[in-house]
Parts: sequence; C-alpha cells; structure tokens
Amino acid sequence: MGKSKSMRRAVLVGLCGAALAAAVPTAPATATTGTTTSIAGPGAAPGKGLSWRLKDSGTDARFRGLAAVSRDTAWVAGTKGTVLRTSDGGRTWRDVSPPEGAGLELRDVEAFDGRRAVVLAIGEGEASRVLRTDDGGATWTESFRNTDAKAFYDCMTFFDRRHGLAMSDPVDGKYRILSTADGGRSWKVLPSAGMPAALEGEAGFAASGQCLVASGPRDVWLATGGAARARVLHSADRGLTWTATDAPIPAGDPARGVFGLAFRDRTHGIAVGGDYRPGQASPEAAAVTGDGGRTWTPAGRPPPAYRSGVAWFPHSRATALAVGPTGTDVTRDGGRSWRTVDAGSFDTVDCAADRGCWASGEKGRIARLEPR
Repeated sequence: MGKSKSMRRAVLVGLCGAALAAAVPTAPATATTGTTTSIAGPGAAPGKGLSWRLKDSGTDARFRGLAAVSRDTAWVAGTKGTVLRTSDGGRTWRDVSPPEGAGLELRDVEAFDGRRAVVLAIGEGEASRVLRTDDGGATWTESFRNTDAKAFYDCMTFFDRRHGLAMSDPVDGKYRILSTADGGRSWKVLPSAGMPAALEGEAGFAASGQCLVASGPRDVWLATGGAARARVLHSADRGLTWTATDAPIPAGDPARGVFGLAFRDRTHGIAVGGDYRPGQASPEAAAVTGDGGRTWTPAGRPPPAYRSGVAWFPHSRATALAVGPTGTDVTRDGGRSWRTVDAGSFDTVDCAADRGCWASGEKGRIARLEPR
C-alpha cells in the first residue's frame, strides 16, 4: 500500500470530526437531551415549525450509521460495536449491540422495520463484516466477513427488502461491489468488468453511511474522494455496469471529496462533502444533479463548511437537510442554495416516509425533528 493509500485508510478509520425557516440560537453541541433549534417544516402555520430535539442515548458512542424507519422507530450504529434501537420516538433506547461485534467500527445500518436490520462494520481485511438481525437485535447472524486484505468496505444500500449492495474501496484498481438478493442473509462479489478504473488515491468515505445510495428498483450511486477529482459513479442495473462523472466538490487530498449523497428519485440528487479536517475551508460543499448524475452543478450558495450527511425531506420536491460537525443546513430550492439552521454537531441524517427525520453523531448525539 502506497503513501496515499495509507493516508486514505487513516482518514476512513479516524474520521472526526418541506421549507425550513431561519435559525434561532442553538444549545451547546455537548448537550445530550431536551434541546431545540428552530426549523420550520413544510405546511407549518405562521410562527410554527420543527426543531431538532436531542434524545438521551445513554452512551458516548459516535453514531455514523442511522436508519429512520418512522417517527417512532429508528436504529443507530457506531463505535465500539454499538447498536441502539428506539420504538417510542427516542424516549428510550434499547442496546441491541451484537455480542460478536464488540470493538468493531459500525458505520452503516439499513433497517426494514423495527425487527429486521443489517449493519456494516468497516476496516482492513476481516474487520469489514455484515451482520443481520430478524428479531429486533436480540440475536445477530454474521452474513459476510471480508477475507481479502486489500478490501475495505465503506457503505451499503438496499433497493428493497431483498436486494442490496455494499461497496469496498478499490481492489486491483476497481471498486468492489457486494450484492445480496435475500435481504442481507448472503452476499456475493459482483464481476468488476463493468466498473471504471479508480483514480490514483481514490476511495469512498465511511462517514455517514451515504457513500452508496439507491433510488427505485435498480439505480444506485457511489461517492468518491481522495483523488485529484471527486466523482460520483452511477449504475442503472444494480451494480453490474457503472459510469463515472466528476463532481464539483473540493478534492485533491485524502481528506476531501464527496461524503454523502441523497436522491429523491432516479434523476434528482444532492452531493455534499468538502474537507473533513477542522478549520479547513470547504467553499463548494454541495452540488446538485437533475439528470441522474450525468452532470453536477455546484450549489450557488453552498453550506459554509464540510457536510457529511444529507437527506430529502419526505414528500417534498425542493427541501433537504445537510449535516456535519459544525451544523445543519437546509435548502428550499432542491440544493441550489443552503441556509444554516443549527450549530450542533451531527454526522448523518435520515428521514422516513411519515416525515420522521433523525440525525446522529458524536458523543452519543441523537435527535429527532419535532414541533416546537
């Protein structure tokens, strides 16, 4: 492994870090419960709105993996092999961590409901694993363990309850894609013939569980960084063939690139990223596409700093949220312009169909969007 690859691994393992209204002063980022910040939601009456309300998770784990099932049910996955689940809107959290996962770096969780979920652990060689539960986390089954020392898995996504993919950083010059057709109970490596060559130093960021995202039954996108150019790769056949497009997000360093993607359908998408290092400028931290990722346009007024997670507000064609260590931003025009509405630290954000939106991040921080 060359110097750039070694630096890239260090970045991956050690990452630190619908209309919405104007912000009001926020509570300190270290608050753990009961804090609200003004975020007005689509259709809200004058003077009303939505706010992030922090929930007491009872842990200091960092949660980069998040799956919003509904306003009541959500899963988070993070450091020290920690998995938590709530079924009462965050009032209480049940520790459902896999016993065999102690010490693993869990960076992604995909949940189908309150009982069925799949988690991804990242790392070199056998540290990259996939585990599944069918009973709300009471028991877990390891369904994949990486045995290739050159592979390093970052993210996964599902098209439906059966079909999903997971991606690894380049192996022998190409990204490696895992596929499942049984809800994550078994996995196979897809052929690499349809995958474009990776750029020198290029890889994915395991920062928010959003470097691989799907929309609809067959379309999937892969976010990259660490190379001279940031790119987004797209497949319209569940990962068999891919095309690559440059994205106007800061690049040229192992710590820069596209960190998170969100698509509200197969054509309209948002990319966020920048430079994750504290104090480093990220002047073009967001971009948009209206043609399925064939072309990307930088946001006219992007977030003011690096952002790692992004999600469309449900049932909205124009509103989305982006989060990062220095705050939450909102767009009301499909990603062309953004406004900061919260200064609290989050790594990832996800919304369910019933407009249940959640965010999670460092020091056990978990929040739900609620009326204020």
